[in-house]
Amino acid sequence: MSVIVFAEQREGALRQTALEAVTAGRVITDGLGGELTAVLLGPPGVRDQAAELGRYGADRVVVASSDAFAGYAPEGMTDALVKVIEEGSPKAVVFSASAMGKDLSPRVAARLKAGLATDVTEISVEGGQVQAIRPVYAGKAFARIGFTAEPALLSVRPKAYPPIEEPREARVEELSIGLDPARQRMRVRRVEGESAERPDVAEADIVVSGGRGMQGPENWTLLEDLVDALGPSAALGASRAVVDAGWRPHSEQVGQTGKVVSPQVYFAIGISGAIQHQAGMRTAKCIVAVNRDAEAPIFKLATYGIVGDVFEILPRLTEEIRAARSED
Repeated sequence: MSVIVFAEQREGALRQTALEAVTAGRVITDGLGGELTAVLLGPPGVRDQAAELGRYGADRVVVASSDAFAGYAPEGMTDALVKVIEEGSPKAVVFSASAMGKDLSPRVAARLKAGLATDVTEISVEGGQVQAIRPVYAGKAFARIGFTAEPALLSVRPKAYPPIEEPREARVEELSIGLDPARQRMRVRRVEGESAERPDVAEADIVVSGGRGMQGPENWTLLEDLVDALGPSAALGASRAVVDAGWRPHSEQVGQTGKVVSPQVYFAIGISGAIQHQAGMRTAKCIVAVNRDAEAPIFKLATYGIVGDVFEILPRLTEEIRAARSED
């Protein structure tokens, strides 16, 4: 029995989500037995990243390097993955539920006529069968998903499986695949992103989100001070109401119509916690809520809740965090 993982890269460097996917794949492999194969598709030189995948639990790394894979090439990557899957007959195939994974996994599932569980937050093996848990109904409930045929395809929510080192001397094999230019109907010529000192809100270990309780964009410096105090792994987020009001960019929006986050710690500052917002952050490991309304829905979800004025609490909270970090 084998498990295959798609290891995502960008500009020849592994993304954090690739290591998370390998860790999730290791959970399935340990439950089923067999070996874990990571598939790495990228530009020339990407083979150098294979050892890193072995460090996080891959027994075997299949590499296809081509200038065509320097950017995201959906048709070519689908062809390559389907070839590896059909030759290996795995029990399961794991993707990250990143922007790339959300586009690539259904393409592969359609070609294989296989079932796909998306945005998975937990994986288990019971009776030799892979099962997955994913949020449904905007996060109001969780569904347990089983598979009636093989392979089982899963895309795992970022941050659901933090990378765990399980070093192995991974065997590295080259995948030879002829890319038909006529099939490459779409090409990604350039990826543009906002230059930022902080990580993307979907990939940060700590997220500080503000809502209407902040009363205006001029008060966002209080949240920025808290993010700075928490360190380089923290990022700023915002509720939909804040983004709709034009206080913050859409790239920071957390929720059903924004980004889904699963950080180690999530601060909900001045956010009431409507179900649409909860859909984007309820899988955070620890939730800290600050709101002056003791009946705000966010407190039902919070690990720690502070009822009070955010403008009094935030400066004190920031000061205490700075002091605690300086002691370290």
